[in-house]
Parts: sequence; C-alpha cells; structure tokens
Amino acid sequence: MIRTDAPPPGSTGSGTHLRLVWPHWQGAGTSSVKEFASEFPLDTARRGYAVGTAVLEAVLPHHDGPTETVPVPMTDDGLEERDGVEAKAVVVDQLGQALATIRRHDPARIVTLGGECSVSVAPFSALAHRYGDDLAVIWIDSHPDISTPESQYPGHHSMAVAALAGHGDPDVLNPLPGTVAPERIALVGLHSWFDDDIGNVADWGIQSFAPDQLRTSTEPLLDWLAATGCSRVAIHFDVDTVDSNEVLLGLGPEPDGLTGSEVDRIVSDITAAADVVALTIAEFIPRQVMHLQRILHRFPLLSPATAH
Repeated sequence: MIRTDAPPPGSTGSGTHLRLVWPHWQGAGTSSVKEFASEFPLDTARRGYAVGTAVLEAVLPHHDGPTETVPVPMTDDGLEERDGVEAKAVVVDQLGQALATIRRHDPARIVTLGGECSVSVAPFSALAHRYGDDLAVIWIDSHPDISTPESQYPGHHSMAVAALAGHGDPDVLNPLPGTVAPERIALVGLHSWFDDDIGNVADWGIQSFAPDQLRTSTEPLLDWLAATGCSRVAIHFDVDTVDSNEVLLGLGPEPDGLTGSEVDRIVSDITAAADVVALTIAEFIPRQVMHLQRILHRFPLLSPATAH
C-alpha cells in the first residue's frame, strides 16, 4: 500500500537524519521470554528490551539531528493474542505511532534504537517507499524473522521480515508506506529457526548467508548486493547474531554465530559498498543492568515510596 501523504519513490526529501528511540517490548513472545530469561520474573524480563534501549541511548555517540522517542506503555494492557499475533493491539498501535513520528520529519536516513526486532518495520517501510527499487535490506540476525500469523510462534518480533516483504496480518500491513521485494532482502548470520516456517525463505526468494559463508570474507554478500543493483541499504542488526560463546547480548544464547569482529567487518564492507540510509540495533537485553535494577529497586531515596 502506498500512502498519498508520503514523498514519492526515489525522492531524497529534506535530507534529515532521524534517530528513532523505540523501546518496544510487546512484540517479543511470552514463551521465548520465559524460556531464555528465566533468571528474572516475567514482568522484569519482558521489559528488558526497554532497559536495553535506554542503555544504547546512553552509550552511543551524540546525534546532531532530530531525535524522537516513540512512547511505549509499560502496562500489561493489550497483550492478548489475536489473529495469531501476540499483543496485536499494542503492536498495531505502536506501528502507527512510529510511522506518524517518521512522517513528521520526512527523513532521508533513520537510525532506530530498539526494542525487539519489529522496530525495523516502520523505518524500513518508510524508506522503502522513498527509495523504491533502489533500497536493499540486509538483516543481520541469527533468526530469519519470517513467521506469519499461521506459524506456531505468535511473537511479532519473529514476523518483522515477513511484514517488510508484504506477508502477514492485514492490520499490520495496511499502514505500511512501502514493502521490499524479497529478492532485495538478505538474511546474514542465519543459523537458528522454527521448522514450520523456514521454508518461507526459499519460497519467497529471500537470500540467506550462514555464518560460515562469511567467516573470512564479505564477498558473497557484496556480490549479492551488487546483483540487486541497489545503491542504498537498510541494515538491521540483532545483537544475538554475535556468538553467545563470545558474549551473550540478546534474549537467549545463540552459539556459533558470527563473532563481534566478523560483524564489524561485514558492516564496514557494506558501508564501503553502498549508501547506508538506515540502521537498527535490536534485541539488546543488558542482564547486568537488570540485575542491578533488582538490587536497587527498594533502596532508600530511590523509589517513589522512599524518596521523602
């Protein structure tokens, strides 16, 4: 669907570089949060994505352009599963708020600090409309994120790539200003998936690269990028791509993924080969910070109840 209030495909607009801070946590499926962050109470674990967003905002370099924060409710309202999508009411509302924020700035470039993986859907969709067939998406992630509402896992963060490729719940797809043709999407670092929907990668025509294909060289990925003919790239970086044997950054351990230095080299090589117009950092769960939160939450003078 193409919105009539969005800039025409191929335009570069104002050249604004927007930093979008989006501590969205509701798209992570309850079952996976319970399984992989069992050291925390569920309410703490699922909101760890918001803590991760705050840490990223604090430690990353200052941004000279506009910065907007998408307001994310911290209540349990709207978390019910509907139409095969957990927390669908919140997911759809959050998507609308993010798209409205992006439209206000009409940005040519967007950095998004998440939050779980679905935070890439709004910015990448907006830039897909702006740049049309000149935009490729490189999705650096241990997982394919190509689930649909018919899949066994209802967490919306596993449906992000599917939505960008035009597959999924109509209430999610209808507001999107643009989608990306599957042949212009590459999954990088893929080595973990649900068996019931992994076939979507091949069926839809999405290219994938396992960690071992890029251990020593980024050339296979760069060859794919050149073949798309795209001069612009949107990069999604799920921190669980980094081998959990090296460091556990995401929700659950994913051993034998790309190393930190391999991810750094891959992103550097992409940057040298194309114009990076979008970057998302997603799925960061800062466990040490969350443990400290639990220790401090009842300390005197820190909580509202003890501040006086």
